[in-house]
Parts: sequence; C-alpha cells; structure tokens
Amino acid sequence: MEKDRRAVDRVPDETSTGAARPSPEGQVPRRARLAAPWIVGGLTAVITAVTTSLDALDLAAPVQVVVTGGVALLAGVAAWGTQQGGPGDGPGGRDEIEQSVTPAQLPPVIAHFTGRDGSLALLRRAAADGTGSPASPLVVSLHGPAGVGKSSLAARFAHEIAADYPDGALYFDLRGTGDARVAPEEVLIGFLQALGVRLSTDPGGLPELQKLWWTWTKGRRILVLLDNARDADQVRALLPPVGGCAVIVTSRQPLHLRNTVDRRLREFTGESAVELLGRLAGRERIALDPVAADEIAELCGYLPLAIGICGGRLAARESWTPRAMADRLQDERRRRLDELETARDIDTSVRASLALSYDDCSRTQRRLLRTLAMLDAPDVQAWAAGALLGVSDLEGDDQLEALVDAQLVECSGTDATGRMRYRLHDLVRLYALERTEVEDAEHERDAALERVLDGYRERAERVAASRWPQDWHRRAGEAPVSEYSALDWLTSERPALLALLAQGAEHEMWSLVWRLGRATCSLFHSLRVFWPEWRAAAELTYTVATHMDDDQAVGIALLERSSVQGNQGFMESAYNDASEALRIFTGGREMWWRARALRAAGMCLRDAGNLDEGQGYLIEAIDAFAEEGDAWWRARTQRNLAELRLAQRRYEEARGLLEQALGVFQRNGNRYSEAQTLRALGEVLAAEARALRASGDTAAADVKHSLAAPTLERAIEAFRLRGEQWEAARCLRAAGETGDPRNGLRELRFVRESARTLETLGDTWGLARTRISEGRALGRLGRHDEAAEALRRAVEAFDELGDRWMQARSRRALAVVLLDAGQREPAAVPAREALDLYRSLGNASGVARARAVLARTETRAEN
Repeated sequence: MEKDRRAVDRVPDETSTGAARPSPEGQVPRRARLAAPWIVGGLTAVITAVTTSLDALDLAAPVQVVVTGGVALLAGVAAWGTQQGGPGDGPGGRDEIEQSVTPAQLPPVIAHFTGRDGSLALLRRAAADGTGSPASPLVVSLHGPAGVGKSSLAARFAHEIAADYPDGALYFDLRGTGDARVAPEEVLIGFLQALGVRLSTDPGGLPELQKLWWTWTKGRRILVLLDNARDADQVRALLPPVGGCAVIVTSRQPLHLRNTVDRRLREFTGESAVELLGRLAGRERIALDPVAADEIAELCGYLPLAIGICGGRLAARESWTPRAMADRLQDERRRRLDELETARDIDTSVRASLALSYDDCSRTQRRLLRTLAMLDAPDVQAWAAGALLGVSDLEGDDQLEALVDAQLVECSGTDATGRMRYRLHDLVRLYALERTEVEDAEHERDAALERVLDGYRERAERVAASRWPQDWHRRAGEAPVSEYSALDWLTSERPALLALLAQGAEHEMWSLVWRLGRATCSLFHSLRVFWPEWRAAAELTYTVATHMDDDQAVGIALLERSSVQGNQGFMESAYNDASEALRIFTGGREMWWRARALRAAGMCLRDAGNLDEGQGYLIEAIDAFAEEGDAWWRARTQRNLAELRLAQRRYEEARGLLEQALGVFQRNGNRYSEAQTLRALGEVLAAEARALRASGDTAAADVKHSLAAPTLERAIEAFRLRGEQWEAARCLRAAGETGDPRNGLRELRFVRESARTLETLGDTWGLARTRISEGRALGRLGRHDEAAEALRRAVEAFDELGDRWMQARSRRALAVVLLDAGQREPAAVPAREALDLYRSLGNASGVARARAVLARTETRAEN
C-alpha cells in the first residue's frame, strides 16, 4: 500500500483544457495514447469477470489452462498497446514538469518615467559586462531615501533587459520598510509556484526551499526583481547560485551583497524635476512660468514622489497656475514645520506635497485613501475600493483611478487572475494613517474593514466551492462556476488573505473571520500549496472559533487543523483534533460532519500504521455517509479503506471497494478522484499478481500483471494531462512496484523517473518512499548490493523523518533483500527492528510479515 501521508488523498476535480500539439514523428499521439488505456478499461472488466469466474465453472483443468492462457495473451496485447510511447520514455524530472512555464511578473513602468539617464547607462554597462563568472548571478542594488524613485528605475531597467532572460521574470515586494516584512520562505514558495512547481507536499523550511530554488534556476536565465528590501539577510536566500540570472534589488540602505553593482539613487536634478512636472501637467503650461516650476521642484526637495504628486494635482486642476501651486506648497510647508510630527517619519517636502494633494481631493477620494491605508493587505484589486466606501464596484473603481491620476495610489501590476492590483507607497500610507486617526471614528474604520472582509469572504467561498464542492455541500452536484481558477486566485490573494484574517481577528470580527478562514483552509487543502500559510490559517480559524458560541464552528476548525497537521506528518496532534471534532459532532447530532470526523480519525490512525484500529473508524464512516446519502464521500472513504486492506493483504476486499468507488466517480464525472482510484486499483492488481506468482500460479499472475499495467497507465496519463506532477510521480512509483518479471528494467525506469520528479518538487518523504521501491526493483533484477544501498538510504531518511511505520517497512524490505543475497545474519537485525516497530504500532498484519521474514533468517540458520 502507498502511504504518502502528507498528500495522501487530494481532492480537486477541476477540469483541465489545453490545445493539442503535433506529435513528433515516430511517436504515438498523446490523445491516442490516452484513448488506448480507456479501451483497455473495457477489456479489464471482461478479463476480470472471466478469471474470477473460473473456480465457479465446472471446467476440466486443461480447459481452464487454455482459457487462462488466452486471457493472458489478450491482456498482454492490450497492455503492450498502451505502453508504446508511454511513461518512462521521457526524461522525467524538471523537464517533464516545466511545460513552457515562463513567468512575466514585472510591475508596469510608469508612463511619466523621467530622467535617470546616468543611472540607466551604468546599469546597462553592468548588464553587458555580467559577473565574469558562470557560478555567480548579476546582482544590481539600488538604494536611497524614500520617495527617490528606486522602484520606478528598477522596473524601467528590468523591462529593458527582460528579453535577455527568456526563462522568465519574477517580482516580489519584500515590504521591508514596515513591521510585516516578508519572510524569504514566502518569496521562494511564490517564485517556485510561478515557475510551475506544484508543492503538493510540505517542502520544509528555508534550507529545503533554497535547494529547490537552486534546482529550478540551474541552467536557466531568469530575471528577479526584489523591491523594498530591509537588509541583506532578507535577500541572500533568494539569490540564484549560478550565473545566467540577474537580480535587481531596491532598499533604503546599501546591502553589500556579493557580486553587486551598487548604485545610490539621489534626488532629481532641477532639470529632471521640471521635466517631470511638464510631463504630468503639460510642458507648455510649465514653460509659461519656469521660475515657479523651479520653486516647486525645490520645495519638493527634488524628490520624484513629491514632484509627481504636485504634477498630478496640477494636471487635475487646469485653472491652477504653477505660481499658485508654488505658493500653496510654500504655505503648506510652513504650516507643517510647526507640527511636532514633521520630518519624524515623513520628509518635510513629501509631507507638504501630500497634504496639498490630499486637501485638493474630493471628500470621497480622501476617505478612500484613508481606508486603503488602514488595510494590512499589501495590495488589493479594484473591487476593494467599492467595499471600503460602501458603494458599487464601478463607482469605487472610478474613485480609485482618480487617486491613481493624483499619484497617490500606485498600480502594482496584473495578478494571476488578470486583474490590476493597487497599493500605496509607504510614505503615502503613513500620511493617510495619520489622517484617519484624526478624521475617522473607530466604528467607521471597523465598518470599512468589515465590508472588505465580507467581500473576500464571498469570493473565497465561491472559489472554494467551485474547486471542491463536496467540502461545502452534502450530496454536492455540479460545481458552481468561477471566473478564474482557484490556484490563480489563491496565488494572487494569498498575502492579502493572511493579513486580513489576522487584522479581522485583532478587531474581534469572529464570525466573519471564521468564515473567511474556513474558505481559505478549504482552498489550501484542495490545492495542497502554500503549506506554512495553510497551517497559519488553520490555527487562526480554530482560535477564532473558540471565541464563538458555536460548537459546530469549533468542530469544523478542528478538522481543518487536523488535516494540515496530518499532511505535515504530525499524526498524534492530527488524531487528537479529529477525535475532539468527533466528540463535538456526536454530541450535537451533526451526522454528516460526524461521518467526516470518523473518516479523519481513521485516516490518522491508518497513516500512523495503526491499521487495526483505523479500519473501524473508516468502516463506520462509510456506513454513516451511506445513511446521509452522500455517494462521493462514501466512495472516497471506500478508497481509503481499500488502501488499508491492501496493506493487510486482503486483496479481494480492496478490489471490491475500489470497483464500487470507481463507478461512483465515473458516473459523477469526478475525473481526479477516478484517476486516484485507478492508481489504487492498479496497486491492488499488482499485489494480487505478486501473490499468485509466489504461490506458483504463473499464468494467473501474468493476467493480473497485464491488467495492472494499463490501469496504472490510465491514471498516469490522466494526471499528466491535468498537470498534476506529484500525482503522476506517485503513479509512476506504483507502476515501478508491480513486480512483473517480464518488465524489470522498465519498472526500474518508472521508479527512477518518479524519484527525479519528487526531488524537483521537494518531497523528501515521497523521495524516501521511492527509495524502497527502487530497492525492491533492483532486488528483482538480482542487483542486490545496489538494492541494499537504496534501502539503507530509505531507512536513514525515515529515521530522520520520524515515521515509525515507514521505519518498519523500510527495514523489512532491507531484510528481504539481504536474505535474497544470502546475507542471513545482517538480515536478522533489520527484521527484528521491524518487528518491534510493528508491535509498537499495533499493526497486526505488519507483525505477521516481520515475523515471517525473521523466521526465514532462523530457518536458514538451522539449515
């Protein structure tokens, strides 16, 4: 049985579409390769019916042999047809995954970009010269005071050189100037996601993510723009380790990074400042009073941010002359100099320009600016403006664009859903926060925050229900339609979601935060991405639930937390949460949720290796879902129980459960769940084949092996067409474990292709599990020394991971390989250790198997 506990039972059933590509000459088209296994599906049903009915028919032994041989031939031909050009023929690993993923994340260049000719010339020379080392990326650091235009210059230069980096351009705002600076782990997860890496399992901490980042940047030319870094420590982990890549970093202080071209950006010259004013307000208008234009530039401290704000205000007020603007600015600056807070956080020149522009906005625009600053989200889509104001999306968008025209709001780029996002410069945010403390009552601020949270709640619930309808509705039918994919939406909104959940909790908006947290957890669960954020959202959702007078909310939050804990390998904590949820739902007679808690508890026990106790929970859950009339959850739990039965070697029961589940998923069009079930069915058929071969029934074993191969290939192709890299790798591993002596080398290729993919995905547990498969495949080929080495690596990995069930399984497999190599005494040690581990787990079937292996060492000793 496969026990990929940290991503064991994924649930998305979205459909994937894509244009067909011409097939290279000599290869079977992909569509044809996929169609062939589906044809074999019909043959599988016929063959299974025939072979399982032989014992019930009164046929002479020679006739049974002929029938069995004919069935084996038919199955073999069918399997051969599906294997031409199938899995294992490609390179696997990163090449299989990339699929022309080319991120283009650079923020837009502002239309009025002005000056900086000298800085651009220096940067161009640096890019042309490179680092001179194939092992070092080019790192360009732009630093200087706030408002000097670092981000604008970085974006302009990045767009200029982007064509030299054909493998993509990545961007992240590190938010280093505030209290909520971004951790390197969050940045790396986002970058890997953009490069097409689906982290279906928890990759671990920063060191593991760095290794993945290095793997995925090796041999590629990628441009990285890191905006608003606080210090070098925030940046070092994000640097690619090889040449061919370039990194542009902006910060307020010099970072002193290796291989860096440092450029301190200073204030504008008078000429550039006046040019910027002219580009915004009109060159002819500025030329009418050059003295006033020079005064404006001087009063703005020659800072591009301040000059841009004044230019935007002049553009909006055609009746104002440059002289009128200069006089207003002078008066405002004198007034601000008398205030104690002046120049403490915001430069006097910037404060004066901000105040003048702010006062000239309409009342509604001022309120929008203040409420935008109040949000902890780093940036938002345009709909948030309408929510903040309590008006329609269209009206809010109009007001937001007015603030953009006034240079008070910035466009931070287009997100993964294709929507523009908006943010405030940190100095603008500081100023607006000062104003909201003075001008807005607390209840007004809370009402605005509540409306935005409710907007996010409504969108999150709609996307989550579209992604995984069975998590939201009993007997869920057709999924609601979403205008964008769940992954794109979550990728775009992830930072905002976590920030607003925490902000809502601080304001004790318990019910609203719980609903948003529940939807967010559902998305994380179904997508299996952004693991640290999933854990944080689950913890917060539970904490919020404890403040509500709602036992059901607490129970659901416990199941959410149990899920992420179980998938991260914390089985005891996951089981405790599931058990507490079960107690709550049983007491409240919430029978559908009780069934889900039963299943969750059973899965925790199963994945911890306690099969005997776990099966009771799963059986009860199946009955409970049947009583509730929920066919999908019943079928899903049947698959879970079938995998447990496989571990117990109760193959016929496992196959029966899987065939029932498969029928449900096929009728309902749940292609993802269908593919998962096909993978499990292929594993059962392969296990049956191995058992038949061990008993001496070679002909029947050949039939089962020939059925297992096309079944697994169907699952592999289904996952590959959906771009599900981890699931495809898991199926490849299963295909490499079938144990068909006719395909030993092919199975070894399957296993190693799986290992390459899992390594690029950062799945340390899955890679260790694949070492067991590799050891067994090598052992079947008689390459015992290589097999023992692979299994020792598996033992070492699972000891480090602390997974006791897999510690036992890897030791038992090592003992078997050593016995097959004639090394009886060395085999006895891992066999005894496996037996002790199985006993501690309460795993009766494991105990029996370990005893059988240990008995082999003792029998040979007596002989």
